[in-house]
Amino acid sequence: MNNPTTATTPPPSSKFGLKQLTLTGLMAAVLCILAPISFRIPISPVSISLGFLAIYFVTSVLGMKLGTLSVLIYILLGLAGLPVFSGFLGGPGPLFGPTGGYILGYVFMAPICGFFVDKWGDKLLMRLLGMVLGSIVCYLFGTAWLAYQQSCTFFHALTLGVIPFIPVDLIKLAIATVIGGQLRKRLLKAGLL
Repeated sequence: MNNPTTATTPPPSSKFGLKQLTLTGLMAAVLCILAPISFRIPISPVSISLGFLAIYFVTSVLGMKLGTLSVLIYILLGLAGLPVFSGFLGGPGPLFGPTGGYILGYVFMAPICGFFVDKWGDKLLMRLLGMVLGSIVCYLFGTAWLAYQQSCTFFHALTLGVIPFIPVDLIKLAIATVIGGQLRKRLLKAGLL
């Protein structure tokens, strides 16, 4: 026998789930558009890319769970062969190249950045701190893999793959955190998040 309240009551989160899914897909698309754009610099085997900018933006807008899900979708699309990794590369090959550690690091960077957005969304300094901590974790993965790749010390890999990029990454962080935070406020106000 059917319970009348169950039969007439729609699932409470069906529309909200669809909104979340849509936003997650849109932000994965933002990652796929921005992350492949890169610029080679002569002092490093790692390019300046918009990958960090995209991660900062996506997590500033979506927070921890949905932001991390968007990053995972992006990585899976890249592994499937879509040219979404730095330099418009796709497939598993880039994971074994100089930037492979950074791609893996995104998986850990996103939840850290997103956690600070979820916990202290109205406090800019705390959101910025979360972005910095997430970046440090990603740098660690990237540097460790680059050291292995280049058969060099961790410190030398740090001078190749992190130190030259810090000023540009700080600019990306500031831009994405401010713009992403404003968009998040609007989405929350509209009931879309």
